[in-house]
Amino acid sequence: MRQLSICVIVLLLSLVGCKSTENSGRNRAKQTSRTIGWNVSDMEVFGFSDPEYIEQQTGPGLKFVQGGTFIMGRIDEDVMGDWDNKPRRVTVASFYMDETEVTNYDYRQYLAWLGSVYPNSNKHELATPDTLVWRSPLAYNEPYVNNYLRHPSYSNYPVVGVSWEQAAQYCKWRTDRVNEYLLIENEYLSLDSAQQNESVFTTEGYISGQYEGVAGDNEKRIRWENGLLLPNYRLPTEAEWEYAALGLIGEADGELLTERRMYPWDGPYIRKETKEAKGQMKANYVRGRGDYMGMAGALNDGADITADVFAYTPNDYGLYNMAGNVNEWVADVYRPLSPLDVEEFQPYRGNVITEYRRDNDEDIIFDQYGQPVVDTIADYRNYVDGDYRSNMIEGNDWSNTKPENIAQSATTTDNMYVQSDVPGVISSRINDRSRVYKGGSWRDRAYWLNPGSRRHLDQSEAKANIGFRCAMTRLGPPNVANK
Repeated sequence: MRQLSICVIVLLLSLVGCKSTENSGRNRAKQTSRTIGWNVSDMEVFGFSDPEYIEQQTGPGLKFVQGGTFIMGRIDEDVMGDWDNKPRRVTVASFYMDETEVTNYDYRQYLAWLGSVYPNSNKHELATPDTLVWRSPLAYNEPYVNNYLRHPSYSNYPVVGVSWEQAAQYCKWRTDRVNEYLLIENEYLSLDSAQQNESVFTTEGYISGQYEGVAGDNEKRIRWENGLLLPNYRLPTEAEWEYAALGLIGEADGELLTERRMYPWDGPYIRKETKEAKGQMKANYVRGRGDYMGMAGALNDGADITADVFAYTPNDYGLYNMAGNVNEWVADVYRPLSPLDVEEFQPYRGNVITEYRRDNDEDIIFDQYGQPVVDTIADYRNYVDGDYRSNMIEGNDWSNTKPENIAQSATTTDNMYVQSDVPGVISSRINDRSRVYKGGSWRDRAYWLNPGSRRHLDQSEAKANIGFRCAMTRLGPPNVANK
């Protein structure tokens, strides 16, 4: 019995010793470099920092969308005969997406900031939505021209009349305001209400040291490596938008997809089937010719034009109005798709690679509005376009764009698609400025509610049935803690 007790004590002591050794190893790994043996704190004199891993925050207004593989493209009948979104399997990385479309209220904050910070420029004017998109020669829409953007009755309705270019600028502004807020909230900065012209907070300006601002109680200066600041708000890619709209996570059983979806909800129907809501519309769209909202006393979708951004039931990612209400801009340049221009992972057409312009001291150059100046070093919008029959200019040799040569060509000739503002000169509607919009709207038939449908418009144009929402890249693992 005594021998047994001694054995138990020895075993316990050995386990404690193993645990201590294990903890010691962990602490040593944290304090020293695994590859060079140095104490990590000693490396700080050389400018190295060793921040703890910080789980990426979910930015204001965003929902997490766990990525994965799916069949991108139109899977139901293509009654329009476009055949410009053929089904193919792709994978989308995890990302974040706005819970709702950007509202008039959200956008008015942006306009107010521009007017205050840049009082002597035309930036406010250039960002203002085109309210004349409501005007029609044979309809009494003047009340919307005068009230839709500004009146509080429409504050929580999606902003429209915004071009792709204006939407992209809003995303940049939103990135800077959110990151400025994070620094103020954590007391690295104090509110700087005197910002004007070139002396404004931008994420690039703060990281590079160009913007000092008003110091907070915390004297430490945050760097990108600290993980506090968020990546850019941006327009979602077409693949991200379509993936998020389908919400297939609600149809998944492990790695099995139990049912395909035609819409962002279960089943092929666009009316609710539950007893308490039977027959009600699941989205804001046109039921039929001249029927925008149904009969008085029983309005079928509850909206004559757009609707509150929280109207209708969200999909399985918690996203509202991914079908109907307004179409939404996505980042992609439009092309009728072919197998030559689709990547299997993160497909996207529209890459324009830029780098910051620097002075002789290698410092970033900022313009009179406090924004970093960039130079384009590669433009892939026209990359391996492949359609040599698109030649609209007589006499050009398009041999290098034939299918057998396309894989070796970085870009097609700039004049593949004619772009002209000269009267009488034919201009192609498909060019490097054509941007995709998706989702269907209050003005569209049910056909366009399918996430696989797609249309395009010049990036400088706007309509009363096109709005947008923002997305953000997910950094690190594809899973969020507890999700």
